[in-house]
Amino acid sequence: MNDSDELAPAVAAILRSAEARGDPDRGPVSVDARSLPAALADAEADGRAPVIAEVKPTSPTTEGTREEDPVALAEAMVEGGAAALSVLTEPDHFGGSPENLRRIREAVDVPVLRKDFVLREAQLDTVRADAVLLIARFVDDLSGLVAAANERGFQPLVEVHDREELRAALDAGAEIVGVNNRDLARLEVDLETFESVAPEAPDDVTLVAESGIGAPADARRMVEAGADGLLIGSAIMDGVSAADDSESRGDDPLSNVTENTRRLTRA
Repeated sequence: MNDSDELAPAVAAILRSAEARGDPDRGPVSVDARSLPAALADAEADGRAPVIAEVKPTSPTTEGTREEDPVALAEAMVEGGAAALSVLTEPDHFGGSPENLRRIREAVDVPVLRKDFVLREAQLDTVRADAVLLIARFVDDLSGLVAAANERGFQPLVEVHDREELRAALDAGAEIVGVNNRDLARLEVDLETFESVAPEAPDDVTLVAESGIGAPADARRMVEAGADGLLIGSAIMDGVSAADDSESRGDDPLSNVTENTRRLTRA
């Protein structure tokens, strides 16, 4: 695990919370997962951008908290064409919960990614999901955690931020890799991060571009750079960037979420 002194204070605080969080009082779970790579490929074959829409009540980089029912938000995203969903289960800084994920996964028929700061094997057993996020920079035994996730039936999505972390992810056996465009030290977003890392990935790895996709033009840019999937949160929850949004937003938050998702999946 890298030195927390190199992290933005908000990220370091989230990491400390994850380290202190208790482990679930249960044995290993078993998951019959819906295929995330297949869902992304099916979306592209159907002429849609392969969007993983994120149910994110709040975050350190956004203002306010969404009060809508998480299941209703998830269903609105699927209605808008999302190929898969990402659901926050981190409680202290993102307002997420395992119960939200459980309810959403029961309500939809697309793959659901659990997004959290999972640091050790026991934390995998918190809740069943189709895929689970593992952040390469924060995991001491990445190979062991990838293997443990696979043994349970999870599809591990290993998040990286540079070429060195990509090599570590591949060495650990990652078959799905997310490249986060957000720098963890300054929290700045640069889409060139994905563009610099993607060419180093083997063709048989499913690549997901994360963070900074705020408009259809950004989605197209990431797909052209090699993204098989697009993890999008704020632009769906809060609205597409004005540069690409000529239509006025309505008063119904759920309808807005559906329309925001639709605009991005049509990119």
